[in-house]
Amino acid sequence: MADVPSPLADFIVGEIRRARGAGGMTQETFGRGAGFSASHVSAVESGTRALTMDFIKGADRAFSNGGLFERMAAKLGAPSWFLPWLDAERAATQLRYFEPNLIPGILQTENYARAVMRLNDLMSVAEVDQQVSARVARHRILTGDAPPQLVAVLDETALHRAGDDFPGIMAEQIVHLTAMAELPHVHVHVIPATAGLRIGLSGPFALARLNQGGWVGHLENQLGGLVVDDEEEIATLQARWENVRNEALPRRQSIELMKEAHSHHGPE
Repeated sequence: MADVPSPLADFIVGEIRRARGAGGMTQETFGRGAGFSASHVSAVESGTRALTMDFIKGADRAFSNGGLFERMAAKLGAPSWFLPWLDAERAATQLRYFEPNLIPGILQTENYARAVMRLNDLMSVAEVDQQVSARVARHRILTGDAPPQLVAVLDETALHRAGDDFPGIMAEQIVHLTAMAELPHVHVHVIPATAGLRIGLSGPFALARLNQGGWVGHLENQLGGLVVDDEEEIATLQARWENVRNEALPRRQSIELMKEAHSHHGPE
C-alpha cells in the first residue's frame, strides 16, 4: 500500500499517538491490536517509517473506532474544493448524477478509479492512491443502514471507453455497475449512443437532496469543482436533469445494455 503523503500523514500520526496515549496503550499493546510490531509502531510515530493506509486501518481495528482514521484520511485527502460536496453527499436522502464521459465516481471500482486518476500525469503514485482511497470510501453511504436513493444517468459511450490495457478493468467495472443497479435504492440509466446531440453533452453534474428538503448541486471542470445552492442555479440543473433522464433507457433496458457492453470487453 502506498504511503500517505504529508502533511496529512503527520496530522493522522499525531492523532493516532494521542488516541493511544489517552487509551493507556503501550506501543506493543497497540501494535498487537493493529497487526504491527512495536518497533514498526515506534518507527511510524517517530517519522522514520512512512504511514500507510494499512497502518491506518490497523489503528482503527486496535481502537475499535468504526473506521474513524480511515474516514479522516479519505476526507482530508480529498481536494479542498470537493469537501463541501462530500458533506452534502453524506447527508443526502436523494442523489442524482449525470456523467457523459465516465462512470460516476461513487459507482467506480478501485481499479477503474485508479486508471482514471493515472491519466493525470501531474499526480504522484502516493497522491493517486490517496485519491483512490477517498473515492472508494464514498461507496459506504450506499451500503449503510439508511442509504440514500441514488439515480445515475450515463452515456453508453462511457461503457465502451477502454484502451489496450483497459478491457479487464472495464469488464470488472461493468459487473460492479450492474450489481449496484440491482439494488432497490440504486437506479442506473444509460443514454444509448443513438440518442445524438443533446444538452447534457456540455458536462457532468450532480444533485443532492438534503434532510431539510433543499437541494445542492455540484459541477466539475478541468481545474476543480463548484458547489451551488442558489435557487435559480438549482432550478437550471434540475431542468437539465429532466432532459438527460428523459433521453435515457428505463432501468431494466439499461441493465441489459450494460450486460451487452460487458461482453465486448472480454474476461475480467
